[in-house]
Amino acid sequence: MIQYDATETLDVKGEHCPMPVVKTKQNIDQLAEGAILEVLATDPGSMSDLGGWADTTDGVEIVDQQEGDDVYRHYVRKTE
Repeated sequence: MIQYDATETLDVKGEHCPMPVVKTKQNIDQLAEGAILEVLATDPGSMSDLGGWADTTDGVEIVDQQEGDDVYRHYVRKTE
């Protein structure tokens, strides 16, 4: 598993759609350009939800998504 130098970690474990996306957007808006937000989720739908959100949202990109036993890790970079 690759480790990233995350600026901040957002724990949305136990949250279901759409809250992981909503909280990710709220947190990424507070970060500086180039910062990476690590998002920890337990909802399997977060893999497609956060990926789809990042694909359709200017100013963010998914750096990586990792599927663990119980936790999904998403690394989102603020690009502008």
